[in-house]
Amino acid sequence: MNASTRYIAPTGLEPMMNRFFNLLPKLGISIMNSRELAVRGRKSGEWRTTMVNLMVDTDGARYLVAPRGQTQWVKNLRVAGDGELRLGRKTEAFTATEVPDTDKVPLLRMYLKKWGWEVGRFFEGITKDATDAELAAIAPGFPVFRIS
Repeated sequence: MNASTRYIAPTGLEPMMNRFFNLLPKLGISIMNSRELAVRGRKSGEWRTTMVNLMVDTDGARYLVAPRGQTQWVKNLRVAGDGELRLGRKTEAFTATEVPDTDKVPLLRMYLKKWGWEVGRFFEGITKDATDAELAAIAPGFPVFRIS
């Protein structure tokens, strides 16, 4: 699997667990800054939603990281260029800019520090303690978007 096709599909009990956890932001419950991401489908134009972890850096810049790789939300966001973050009744529109691979290393490290316990299995042995070279090597397989 190469970086442009890297995708880890939910297996086993994950689809059922995902349905439960996707319900929480709809109810206004955020676990560690989770949100419901809404993006227009690139073919249908209809809203598509999923739960994401909203990462905020020390300067207040905000990012979405796709630990499963080239997911449908990633493909839709690339085409749409914007979307909404929802938490309960609050909706925030945003625009997205994809982060180049060369700028992902500190962002992936920050993401793993905060959510490695949850998403570490998707990073195939890479942890927050990985070298910059190791993180740079996997960066192409992990889409990252800066949102504003």
